[in-house]
Parts: sequence; C-alpha cells; structure tokens
Amino acid sequence: MGFSKNPLVSVIVPAYNEAENIEPLLAELAEKLDENYEVILVDDGSTDTTFAIADAARARYPFLSVVRLAKNQGKTGAVLAGFARARGQFISIFDADLQFSPDDIKLQVEMLKKGYDLVTGRKIGRYEKKTVSRIYNFLARKLFGLKVHDINALKTFRREVLAGMNLRKDWHRYIVPLAAVRGFAIAEVPVELRPRYAGKPKYSSPWRIVIGFLDLLAVAFQVSFMRKPMLYFGTLGFVSLFLGFITGILAIALRLVGHGFRPLLYLVILFVLSGLLFFAAGFLGESIASVNDRLENIEHQLRQSGDRRTPPDTEERAG
Repeated sequence: MGFSKNPLVSVIVPAYNEAENIEPLLAELAEKLDENYEVILVDDGSTDTTFAIADAARARYPFLSVVRLAKNQGKTGAVLAGFARARGQFISIFDADLQFSPDDIKLQVEMLKKGYDLVTGRKIGRYEKKTVSRIYNFLARKLFGLKVHDINALKTFRREVLAGMNLRKDWHRYIVPLAAVRGFAIAEVPVELRPRYAGKPKYSSPWRIVIGFLDLLAVAFQVSFMRKPMLYFGTLGFVSLFLGFITGILAIALRLVGHGFRPLLYLVILFVLSGLLFFAAGFLGESIASVNDRLENIEHQLRQSGDRRTPPDTEERAG
C-alpha cells in the first residue's frame, strides 16, 4: 500500500492488548489495500506492547497513523478517537484480531460507491455464541425495522453517518440501527469470519450478553419513546383515564341499584392518577426531547464549521 495525502477510505483499527496481532495485521493490510486507504490504529490503553510495536511500524508503513489513549475507554471510545483523526470520505471499522479480511473492506467500499450510505457484513463461518447472536439480531430487526441480518460484523460507511451520531459507551454495536433510524441507505454483504489469529477475545464474558441486551433496549427507547414521548405516554394516559371513566360509571350504576362496591372506587382513583402521571411524563419527555433537539442542532452547526478538537487524553503518531 502506498501513501496518499487525501485518502478515500480511513480504516479504524481499535486495539487493546493485541501485541501478537499487530505485525501480521499491518502486513496483510499493506498487501491488500492500495494508496486510496489510510489506517488509523487506536491503542485503547493497552497494558502490553501493542503501542510500542505499532509505533515502531510507522517507519515501514507510511499509510499508518497511531493514536494512543491514556486509559482503556472501550471500543466505542477507540472508534471515536480514530474517527477524529480520519481524513477519508469512507470509514471502515476493522478488528485487530484478523477475523475479517481486508478484501471485504474493498467489497463494501464498492457498494458505497454505488450509492449506499452504510454497508454491513453478514458473518459466514463458524463462531462462538451463534445462537445468542441470532436472537440478538432478530430482536434488533424487530425493534428497529431492519432488513439486515447482522449488525455487529465488519462495516464501512460514509463519514456523515458517524458524524451526526451520539454514541455512548459500547454503542458502537448499534451504528447500523442508529443509521437506519436517521434514514441512511443500508446494504448487507456476506463476509468470511476467520479464526482469531492470536490472543484472547475481549468480549467473552457472559455479562457481555446481558449488557448487550440491556443496551439494545436502551437504544430502542432512545429512538422511539424519546423521539415522540407524548405519543406513547399520552396514549397510555388516555387509555388509563378512559378506563377510570368506565369504572366510575360502573361504580355509580352499581351504587344506584344498591350494590356499592368500595374497591371500584379505589380502582377509579388508581386509573385517574395513573392517567395524569402518564400525561405528566409525556410533557416532561417532550421538554427533554426539545432540549436534545437543540443540542443536536448546535452540534451539527459546530461540525459544519469544522470544530474538531483533539481529546485531551489522546496522542497521535503519524507516518
């Protein structure tokens, strides 16, 4: 791979304690990618020699930039740190463990050139937690109305997709549904999943499954309830008040015929108070949504004006 001052594609490689994989990773990227690509390797606070190896490799790989985070921030933080350094029109997030092939990046770039905004991979091959992954992706399709089958594989997208996205910790896994909600055109292509070259998986803990599902619900809440809170809470409030009204009519009718039933009165109070609380939650949600919209508009204006400040706890080394 050569070197270009204006690369078309920026390949972001988050790396945490991947010392054994750095050399073969860079060698394969250099062999299969051309001068239209740059590689930004983000050392996510590694405690091994990941940064030292990558930093030394810059002399042999002029396409390589190295960003070092002072402490481990997780993959989302590493992706955002790499994105802050990226110059390409297209962005690819590539794992350091060599489970994906650089050839698949090129395939996804060709799909972007055809007009798509984001291209995600559909893993082909044997891998752990396949059943969990299927359930997870099934829920994602239902919650977000996605047509793709895998939201957590190799992905490449136009830089504006990520530029307007607010990612919280571990939300790199939801770039696809968050892009879909914003109306970006999404495509899916099969990608081969190869065995990990060396080292240990970073996300093998069973707790990651629980965290993943809870985050999935949190994202769904953000893009549904928080977009139109009064629609949801107001509907619940209306239903609750209506049930209170019907129950009140029933209680009065029974009283008139001499069958007073005090629990019905309590039920009326419960329905009415619940309805009022739902409406109050809807108004509060609308206020929060309005503030969020204003903040997003301010952030959009700052991005358009080119305000891209360097995070204080990063260090960049470029070839």
